[in-house]
Amino acid sequence: MVTEGMLTEGSPAPPFELSDQHGSRVSLADLAGKWVVLWWYPKASTPG
Repeated sequence: MVTEGMLTEGSPAPPFELSDQHGSRVSLADLAGKWVVLWWYPKASTPG
């Protein structure tokens, strides 16, 4: 988990785990060697 500062463009992503569109947990390590695209909406499901 990253606790200091922001990542810079081109830097490796830190290890993480998220739910996919089907609710299954997927870790970055599960996708090693594959192209990965992260897409998120910062204000989705928020009152802002």
